[in-house]
Amino acid sequence: MERALLSRSIVAGVVVGALGLTGACGGANSAAPASADVWAVVNGKQLRRDHVERLYRTMLNPEAPAPTDEEALGAKLGILEDMIQDEILLTRSAALKIEPTADEVAKALADQRGALSEEAFTKQLGDRRITMDEFREEVRREIMVRKVVEKEVTDKIVIADDEVTAFFDKNRAQFNILERQYHLAQIVVNSQPNPQVGNRRNDDASTPEQAQRKVTMLTERLRTGDSFAELAADFSEDQQSAGNGGDIGFVPQSRIDQAPPQLRQAVMAMKQGQMSTVTAGPQVTILALVAVQEPGQREIGNPEVKEAIRSGLKDRRTQLLQTAFLSRIRSEATIVNHLAKTLVDGAGKAPDAAISK
Repeated sequence: MERALLSRSIVAGVVVGALGLTGACGGANSAAPASADVWAVVNGKQLRRDHVERLYRTMLNPEAPAPTDEEALGAKLGILEDMIQDEILLTRSAALKIEPTADEVAKALADQRGALSEEAFTKQLGDRRITMDEFREEVRREIMVRKVVEKEVTDKIVIADDEVTAFFDKNRAQFNILERQYHLAQIVVNSQPNPQVGNRRNDDASTPEQAQRKVTMLTERLRTGDSFAELAADFSEDQQSAGNGGDIGFVPQSRIDQAPPQLRQAVMAMKQGQMSTVTAGPQVTILALVAVQEPGQREIGNPEVKEAIRSGLKDRRTQLLQTAFLSRIRSEATIVNHLAKTLVDGAGKAPDAAISK
């Protein structure tokens, strides 16, 4: 199974969506780099082309069509933007004295390797011209970036009980259930190539053999207690639900009745907390029944109602605080994106030296 060896920055989606390239090419700070191999400078730290190229190679799927020059450059520019944000966060991690433990790095490496044998994983690194030491360092950096975001954003969000109650009072009608509903989560594996799998690792099982190995690996990890949501985010090939940790929310009975027979039968046979593996054509779906809601008005005293409201409010506030936090620390940094400047100055065309794939 071909794997994208690293999910780029934990905050990549927010950076690109909320900040774009704004401020990447500063006026007074946009002097030519000391070397053509320096693609950006963050607070005096050089971000070099070979590092971008190395990370770019981890994203490539040998079975997918070769990217065009524009696609390759676009991907590298995105990676460079992630690296810029990571470098800012890594500076923050030093101030906070955040350092991953050896056990955390070892576990993350094992997670990245997944179902591959150590020999196969080492060969894959070699094929992409990446050493194990380089890969370990990237994993260490990712852990540090994630810990900074957790400490500065996630850990600071507290939803008070009165906020939960106020939301319920304002949206009481939303909790009047008209028919039985099933709260489902899924991990989807497709045995056919998919250029846009949508998971954090860009992990795609493109043959029946790869799909079977992937399903076996996922089933075993679920059996030993790994988080369904984390595995779905990393490996599910369903674009719509992978980003939500596989959560597809509450599905009413009427929609279950219209589902393909295999899925309908699996849902109806499961009890809350159980999982079932369903095969339909080239697609294998690991389904989890999170909860079942019977018809009727749900009240604020229901623990599930409280938790659902609290979780939703926390997610929204976390997204807002994360966007604000990243924007603030970026505004405090000195950033020069030489690659972006080169592309702008060349009206989207880069020198041949920057196009190698």
